Parts: sequence; structure tokens; C-alpha cells
Amino acid sequence: MDLPLSGTVVLDLSQIYNGPYATFMMAAAGAEVIKIEPPGGEHMRRRTVDKGPRLPYAMLNAGKRSLCLDLKTAAGRDILLRLAEGADVLVENFAPGVMDKLGLGQAAVRARNPRLVYASSSGYGADGPYRDYPAMDLTVQAMSGIMSVTGYPGEPPLKAGPALCDFNAGVHLYGAIVTALLQRARTGRGGAVEVSMLEASYFSLASNLGMIYAEPDRPYARTGNRHGGLTLCPYNVYPARDGHIAIIVNHEEHWKSLLTAFGQEALIGDPRYSSMQKRASRMDEVDALVTSWTQPFARDELFARLVAHRVACAPVRELVEVMHDPHLHARGALRWVEHPEYGRIAAAASPLRFDGQALLPESPSVPLGADSRAILREKLALSDAELDSLSASAVI
Repeated sequence: MDLPLSGTVVLDLSQIYNGPYATFMMAAAGAEVIKIEPPGGEHMRRRTVDKGPRLPYAMLNAGKRSLCLDLKTAAGRDILLRLAEGADVLVENFAPGVMDKLGLGQAAVRARNPRLVYASSSGYGADGPYRDYPAMDLTVQAMSGIMSVTGYPGEPPLKAGPALCDFNAGVHLYGAIVTALLQRARTGRGGAVEVSMLEASYFSLASNLGMIYAEPDRPYARTGNRHGGLTLCPYNVYPARDGHIAIIVNHEEHWKSLLTAFGQEALIGDPRYSSMQKRASRMDEVDALVTSWTQPFARDELFARLVAHRVACAPVRELVEVMHDPHLHARGALRWVEHPEYGRIAAAASPLRFDGQALLPESPSVPLGADSRAILREKLALSDAELDSLSASAVI
């Protein structure tokens, strides 16, 4: 299919979540993504022998070809440079300076191919005082302030459950790469792009930052499931008879709809709750009221009632429920596939949709180095004897 990135060749040296998510979306948009891993594979392959913890590798590396290449050898580095001559994009998320030490930094690679887009992502960026700090999702959640605003007042800070910083950076990296490809289409020149996990995460704190700017002298406290700026009410997770439901009221019509859904029309116009500002000033009182309304209902019955009245809400679901979600499966966002290594899995498709173009058929992740020989024959015209020699010397 002629997808937006069809014909684009991507050399993917990235690992874990950040870079691999960007290149996963590129593969889903039609790019030929060559996943280049060291002997033994990238960290995600080696975390455990159990299937479950290796599932993230399968999720993020579907649709990619696999080339095992030892970049610590001169022959391995030469192969990468030769591959770069015919590639459009190179993606890496090593610590700053690692690729330069290998002789594979953006200057060296783009000297071989000026049209190449060289994309890097790291925790704190290629320069600045934090450049060399070790960075993983947990540490960037801590450094970014995300942990400081997660949790309940008076309790210790918490990390967010999902790997927010890794995936925030991955989305931004995809955007930077595609923007650079657009620039190249206009100018004929490639370039280098980089994304810092710390910088990519900052904008997600907008509500919390707003409260600090509004009241700079007020001691800041974590807000639990309430609005980060404590300016919307009701805005919380409320109990049902058999679970919980999240409810948000953005304006007065939403408040009226909520009251009507629970037969509380007598409170419409009540001066205690007649504006968002008044409700926010009585947040504990309003949350107690809403709790008294929600608690008698079963979760799904409550959800149906509120949706019928156009109240913004959602049941708090377990991950197993989400994996089997009929909406996601109906749209093809999740598909049950038989993975050759992991058995039956709910494979996730790219969230990006392109008008008039169907989702690519599921192409499961492949074993380490499964395509090494085919890639080097196609791209570099290496002979069987040359491939045998590289294999014997553990370069591939």
C-alpha cells in the first residue's frame, strides 16, 4: 500500500520504549524499519526468559526487520556507515556521546549521506548541565516534577503507572523526524533532530503549573484524583457498588446534566454550587455529595446512566478489560494474533490513521538477526562468502 512513509528506509538503533515507539509508528506508516541490535539483542529482549515481560518488545517492534550487528567492531561500524548511505533516517537513543565515541555520530554519518535525517533522543538532551545524568522513565518522572504532583496530600510522591516520559518522548521524536523529512522534501537537505525526555514531559504539567502561577506563595500539595489545578469540581474518581467511575464537570451545563442524571434537579441554581468557582471552594462537600449519589449503583449501570445524560465520565477499568475492549478491537486498534514466539497476544496498531488507507496487516516482531543476511544482500550486495565470514567473526 502507498502509505505516507512508503519508500522511506529507517535504521533503528534505539532500545526500550522511547525510540522504538517512534520507529514503530514509522513502520506502521509504511517505512522500511531495520532494527539494528547488538549480539544478544537490545535490553528489552534480555530482561527475562518469561514471555510476559518480553511482550513489550513484541508490541513496539512489530513490522520491523532485524539485523544483528556488533558496532564495537570495525567491520560492524563500516556496515552501518554503508547502510546509512542508502537510508533516509537513523534513530538512536543512547546516552549523549556514545555514538560519537563509536565514530558513528551525526557528523560522521551525515558526511556519508547529507540527505539523511539523524534523530536522537535522551533523558536531558545533548548539552546542558544534566547531559550526562543517567536517565530512565522513573528518573525523568522524578526530575520533571511528575512524581511530585502524583499521589495524595500528605503522602509520599508516586510515579505515574505508565511509562509517561518514555512514550511522550517517543511521540515527539516521531514528530521531529517527520518534520525533518518534510523539510528535506522542500530543501533537499537532511539534518539532525533531538528530543529530550525531560523537555517533552513538561507540557503535560500545564494544569499543575497554572495553579503555581496563580498562587505562587501557596504551599503546593498533591491532589490525588482531583484536578491538578484544583479549579474544576466535580473532578474525581467516585465509588460505585462494584468499582469506581471517573467524572469531570467542565462547565455549568455539565453540572446540570449531572444533577439531572441523579434526580437532584433541586440543586440547580443552589447558590452554594451555582458556579465552578463556588463548587471548587467547597470541593470536599461536593465530592461527598457525588459519592452519595454514585455509591448505590453498579459501575456499568452508573456509566450507562451518566452517558445517557451526556456527563463526561468513564468506568475505571482493569487492564484485562482494556485488552478485550470491543471498541478497540472493532477499530483494529487491537488485534488478536498468534505470535510465533509469544503465542496469542492482543497486538496494538499505531494510533495514527491516514484517510483512505487501511491499517497494515499485522507483521509480528521477529527473532534477533532473522533478516541479517537478507538485508545485507539487498542493501550492500554482499556475497554468501562475505556473509559467512561476518557471521563466523560474530560481526552479524
